[in-house]
Amino acid sequence: MANDPKSLADALLEQHVQHEMAALKGSKVRKDLRREVAELYRLGGEITLSRAVSPEQINGVIRRIVVDLDLHGGIPELAAEMASKVVSAPVQKETALKDILSREQAAAFVEEFLQMRHQRERLISEVLAHPVYQELVSNLVYHGLVNYLYEDNLISRKVPGVGSAMKFGKKWANKAVPGIDEQFEKRIKTWLSESLPGLLQRSEEFLQNALSDDELRDTIMAAWNGVEDRTLADLQEGVGDLELNEFVVLGYEFWLRFRETEFFEGCYKAVVDHLFEKYGDQALTEILQEIGVTEEVIATELDTFVEPVLDLLREEGYMEAALRRRLEPFYHSAAAQKVLSGD
Repeated sequence: MANDPKSLADALLEQHVQHEMAALKGSKVRKDLRREVAELYRLGGEITLSRAVSPEQINGVIRRIVVDLDLHGGIPELAAEMASKVVSAPVQKETALKDILSREQAAAFVEEFLQMRHQRERLISEVLAHPVYQELVSNLVYHGLVNYLYEDNLISRKVPGVGSAMKFGKKWANKAVPGIDEQFEKRIKTWLSESLPGLLQRSEEFLQNALSDDELRDTIMAAWNGVEDRTLADLQEGVGDLELNEFVVLGYEFWLRFRETEFFEGCYKAVVDHLFEKYGDQALTEILQEIGVTEEVIATELDTFVEPVLDLLREEGYMEAALRRRLEPFYHSAAAQKVLSGD
């Protein structure tokens, strides 16, 4: 019975399981992991990115995980809760804006912004050409002109009684010639309509000249001086949980729609194509080193996470059960029984 192949297989299976269980804990597993990382890193020096994976595979992963994955309603709710916790965290009251963004960094951002002069000029032109702005200018000029003629002109202010007389005359004229106010208003507005293009052009010329690099720089940095010592909590004043939740929901709804657009697809495909154009023929190890991922970095993170996870799986009984599921088919196979029987 001691030489029965089935009994021998069961005994070997038990020893094999216990051997693996002992190898997957403590210093032994850390040593084995570091050895395998070294071997994989060496192998990565021989395998190129294009050989390991294709652009189609990467695009497929993005499509499945980023675009097609069904995101449930609990995600925006959780995101809103996390955002609320961040905004209300004590550190918000203890951290000034300058602790996050230094004056030198702010100045560097301003300088980069000032380099975008063409975009700035284009923005001013488009704002001034907008119908809403044109209507605003028209109304301001109209009301200013009317107020000046009837109330604020030099004659009515300097000569006693003239202002009252003008208002009286206006009322008398309206009675004598009904609709004179409407005619006056119509003529002014007709004049404004004809003059508006010139007013807008002069406005644009003024703004383009007034918003010079030096003046913009001084204005922005003066504004920075007023806020850099304020805490983040001060700067967020007025933004409550309700407003924050609304922004999160709006952002989430935007993302759901945006991820399905042809624009987003074109963007991530362009990135993947460029990745393979630049790194396709490079070894995996070289690519990792370019982004700062060394062998030691990988080993350190594995030391940090793998051992605690393995300990948990061992405590829950999963590890031993998984090993038995993996090994039992072999030890109970006809091939193993044949070897153990000596045939």
